[in-house]
Amino acid sequence: MSTELKIVAARLHRVRMPLVHAFQTSSHRKAFLDHILVELEDVSGAVGWGEIASSSDPYYAPETVESCWHIASQYLLPAVLGRSWTHPDQLQSVWSRVRGNYFAKAGVDMAAWVLHAEAESVPLATILGGTRTEVVAGVSLGIEPAIDDLLTEVQRQVDAGYPRVKLKIAPGWDIEPVRAVRSAYPKLDLHVDANGIYMVADLTHLRQLDEFGLTMIEQPFGPRELLAHAELQRAIRTPVCLDESVETLADLETAIALEALRILNIKVSRMGGLSAARAAHDRAQDAGLGVWCGGMHEFGVGRLANVALSSLPGFTLPSDVSGSEKYYARDVVVPAVVAVDGVVQVPTATGLGAVVDREWVEARTVAELTFQAEELTLRPEQE
Repeated sequence: MSTELKIVAARLHRVRMPLVHAFQTSSHRKAFLDHILVELEDVSGAVGWGEIASSSDPYYAPETVESCWHIASQYLLPAVLGRSWTHPDQLQSVWSRVRGNYFAKAGVDMAAWVLHAEAESVPLATILGGTRTEVVAGVSLGIEPAIDDLLTEVQRQVDAGYPRVKLKIAPGWDIEPVRAVRSAYPKLDLHVDANGIYMVADLTHLRQLDEFGLTMIEQPFGPRELLAHAELQRAIRTPVCLDESVETLADLETAIALEALRILNIKVSRMGGLSAARAAHDRAQDAGLGVWCGGMHEFGVGRLANVALSSLPGFTLPSDVSGSEKYYARDVVVPAVVAVDGVVQVPTATGLGAVVDREWVEARTVAELTFQAEELTLRPEQE
């Protein structure tokens, strides 16, 4: 029987971390990231950490750091404080009235899973049902000023041992950069990601990518353009992968029914947490889809959660769980996530598998908020 837990305190830490290399997507460029670390404390004193890895701007998804701070502080944390539970899945009903806001939910859900693993004295991967002892990692490269710069970055990652490289593409930066990389690395596991920037009218143009032997073309059209994705998939040999289009299990069912994908990118943040991500893994596996774990440039907390999720048996493709040093000179966890020849070991220590460096978190914190259960006044709909 699972240990009964009761969250008596919660904290939000808005932490700012500089990137070691500025990252350009089809919509924006970023040199640092603000993410929100969620800390849940049980009556026993045990602590679970989670990460809200939303962007600062509403380009990838509607949520931002500010909106997530509001939702977490005003709705999610008040809903879980002072309540008894034995499994993180039980918390889904507690905040079920809150529509959307998946990034905010993901951070609280993640912290609950880590707390659950701590209470049961097992690694997070084990309690999720993971079977792998190591995870093959891939890297994601942004849009560079010139093709030569891109080739330099690809070589750096190949030298580091990463077996898969993902290239961000956009109109005007697609066919020729991909051609150059494929020409230089004919056997590299290579795929492209458009983050939904293309229009349906670009379908013929995108078909040119079929000649490069890509592992996948990820999210070429907008999130709701499932029919366009299905049309493209019928027209090309390269598998279409969906990311932003699948926020819920219902989205996944629709995409499967339309044959709009052959590969699914499962992001803990996009789907609202580890509970939903695990369920999506199970459904995708049943449907015969390729599955991998995408990332949002998470700090060590979210990165370790991704590693734990990627240990599930259906994650057969390299996942975005590359080593911390690729993004951050110093991470918020000790030890940091390390990739050796493109492989990350699944932690065997209890809970998250690493210790959160409180001193470093405090040094990088730009805002903080603490809740105590005895001080909480519930909203009428939460009583």
